[in-house]
Amino acid sequence: MSLTEMQQKRGELVTQAREALDAIKTNTDEARANELEGRHDRIMADLDRLDRNIEREMRVAEAEQRQSDAAEAERRARRPTGRDVEAPGRSDAAPLEYRQVFHKFLAVGGDPSELTSEERAVLRRGAEAKAEFRAQTAGATTAGGFTVPTELAGFIIKTMKAWGPMYDEDICTVLNTASGNPIKIPTVDDTAVTAEKHTEATALTDDGGKDVTFGQKSLDAYVYDTEFIRFSMELAQDSIFNVESLLGDLLGERLGRLANRELTVGDGAGDPNGIVTASSLGKTATATAAIASDEIIDLLHSVNSAYRRSPKSRFMFADTTLAAIRKLKDGQGNYLWAMGDITTGEPSTLLGYRYSINDDMDALAAAKKVMLFGDFSKYFVRKVGSPVIGVLRERFWPDLGIAGLIRFDGELGDTAAVKHLITAAS
Repeated sequence: MSLTEMQQKRGELVTQAREALDAIKTNTDEARANELEGRHDRIMADLDRLDRNIEREMRVAEAEQRQSDAAEAERRARRPTGRDVEAPGRSDAAPLEYRQVFHKFLAVGGDPSELTSEERAVLRRGAEAKAEFRAQTAGATTAGGFTVPTELAGFIIKTMKAWGPMYDEDICTVLNTASGNPIKIPTVDDTAVTAEKHTEATALTDDGGKDVTFGQKSLDAYVYDTEFIRFSMELAQDSIFNVESLLGDLLGERLGRLANRELTVGDGAGDPNGIVTASSLGKTATATAAIASDEIIDLLHSVNSAYRRSPKSRFMFADTTLAAIRKLKDGQGNYLWAMGDITTGEPSTLLGYRYSINDDMDALAAAKKVMLFGDFSKYFVRKVGSPVIGVLRERFWPDLGIAGLIRFDGELGDTAAVKHLITAAS
């Protein structure tokens, strides 16, 4: 199915989902209402799958364009020299690919003397063209510090964003530092304090009742690792796939899942203080496994309007909670949830605010913090450098091992800025 066909199908599903819910009236019998709700849920599940397919198709198209641009850049880099050397015994004179040479370079322990003159020329030409530029880690090579692709770290960061919203600088406030020294963040919540009317010829009050109260939060640098992935020299040399990108994807998913979980529900004791843990109570639901539209509105207004005006104000909840929210209406019969359009970049909204799906939050059950709302710019994510990828040879020789490390912390600077809705205990 083409992208255009998927977009057309998406519009049809949206219409069908609305029709199913709109068919439920106050006088609709329970059996018919359950049937219509089930139809709505099935349509929305199909819509979610279609949205994921559309997003994947768009990402593939972007990747193909980048690949095409890189190939064109490499051709332009080669064109002026015309010095593609024919290797002895090769009758077709096809030039070596940079990826093939780089894999061989890895397999021989990073020793360029093990390469032919043609292979060294290809390796040098690729570096100069910056098509696949490699950077070497600090430390002696005999201790295991070897070259890894610089693109890998950037690819991992993108993957981590896809796997969880809490690592995304568009949602939280991100502090990037080169070292892991503790960062002290001064905090202040002055939203409840106002000025007073002045009476002529009356001395100003000076009793300390309006003094500003400051606090302090600390951001540390906790370290997490992926453990080693071991792969063979033969795989590195013979695979038709780009092994670095494949492993980068896997490592990125692992780091992304871990970072999002800790920044969401970390307990703050030797780990980040997750945003759910750090948030304050905004609303307690009356049911154990359900929420009402009025309760979401109460949660929204439990947060001071000064925070609600922030461009980073949003809701956050698990995907299963979204399924329940999609069916809710306000007192005038309007749906709280508004459909966006992934093809145009228009986001879906809840009560006019954007939301993020975070499956590290609890699903609807008794005594669970199932929904957040507030100004997420008040949640600080401290990143120490970029994720570090290391490749070891001596330890696994003749095979290779690759692992990832990441350092980060998170803290909510102002607990009044983000509040949670918790379900009833019983």
